[in-house]
Amino acid sequence: MADAPRPAGTPCQRDPGSFRDPSGFVFRRDGVLYRQVNEVFADDWRAAVDAGILGRWQGNGSLVGHQVVDVSLAADPGQALAVLQPDPVAFISYPYEWTFGQLKDAALLTLDLQEDAERNGFALRDASAYNIQFERGRPILIDSLSLERRVGDELWAAYRQFCQHFVAPLALMARRDVRCGLMLRDHVDGIPLDLASTLLPGRTRLSTGLGSHVHLHARAQRRFADAELPRRTATMGATRRAALVDSLRRTIQGLEWNPGGTEWADYDRQTSYSDAGTRAKESIVEAMLRETGGSVVWDLGANIGRFSAIAADLGRRVVAWDVDPAASERHYQRLKASGPTTVLPLVQDLVNPSPGLGWAGSERAAFVDRSDADVVMALALVHHLAISNNVPLDWIAGLFARLAPAVIVEFVPKDDPMTRRLLTSRRDVFPQYTAEGLEQAFGLHFRIRDRVPIPDSSRVMYRMERT
Repeated sequence: MADAPRPAGTPCQRDPGSFRDPSGFVFRRDGVLYRQVNEVFADDWRAAVDAGILGRWQGNGSLVGHQVVDVSLAADPGQALAVLQPDPVAFISYPYEWTFGQLKDAALLTLDLQEDAERNGFALRDASAYNIQFERGRPILIDSLSLERRVGDELWAAYRQFCQHFVAPLALMARRDVRCGLMLRDHVDGIPLDLASTLLPGRTRLSTGLGSHVHLHARAQRRFADAELPRRTATMGATRRAALVDSLRRTIQGLEWNPGGTEWADYDRQTSYSDAGTRAKESIVEAMLRETGGSVVWDLGANIGRFSAIAADLGRRVVAWDVDPAASERHYQRLKASGPTTVLPLVQDLVNPSPGLGWAGSERAAFVDRSDADVVMALALVHHLAISNNVPLDWIAGLFARLAPAVIVEFVPKDDPMTRRLLTSRRDVFPQYTAEGLEQAFGLHFRIRDRVPIPDSSRVMYRMERT
């Protein structure tokens, strides 16, 4: 059912990450998210709707749902064909924050949709990783305007983009180093294929998939870089188009990365807690979460998600950040195997978090600007920030205060084996790193509500509210 028309002149704000596509854009009016469909896209839009593809994708959970609302809500009425009200996505994340498995699953969804579109005489006109988000633990396409009618035997227009956004980064992560995924922060339009070709091991040139989709593709780009060719002059029949998608699928499926064996991926098995201490900590965290309330938890330093699961069991939506890609990958794969979830594992270095990127630094929002948290959990984290990275305690408190109105913080003292481990390779120049020092520093931003020692341990749990 369409919304009732709003009064003319109701203020609206265009999304800073939605300006590249002439077919439409995303905006907010009175805080509500909308997508405008422009007249220039009329033929393709009506064809996609009439073919029932969008409805089928929404039905199987591959495409975000939407309602068609009154066109008077348009942000730019002079260009508007229609206005959609998309179902809200719980949290917007970016490819450079995803685990290897998340990027791979996003790639495979994109190929699934292209294959289905092709069978029905359509094609995805772009294959940007930014068109994918994660909802309830699975990837979903959020761009309802990605579908266009295929014209004759033209090439898949988004092939190059798919290779830059998915094939190149996944290949580098699998065949070089998983941290190559962070290159997507510097290359928001996807990793250039000539760069990927240079960085990949030489033996990948002999690979049927990577040899074709990265190395030969990069060579073809260099060869025709200065050629003045009309748009889409090359053609490719239906059989070859299907073979291309199949080759891309086999290439993506063949890229594997083993997340085991890193220091922090195994951290949950290396803590100084006894079994009794672990059970006590879990009980304390659960009680503090109940007392704090709220609906969204950011678990900073989540590791493989032991305490994220406690928050989720209480009905909270959780964004579970960790610096270690192996720990986050293990977390993602475990959640994926168990079915729909309200927990979203992501990779993030709090000492160097995702900045604002793209046009004017606002096309992709910074880590701190995306917080919707009611509670921040920082369990066994502060000592890493303060001792391993020399971050002053009051600075840590200041960051947490920017992220949420309440925090649950675990203090790990210097006599704890895990803190002593951090100090083995450096001098102890942290006289303020004490329980009293933490309370004083956090007291600049928060009021302590609970201070609970963890039994069978020297650690202390704090529940605090922002002043």
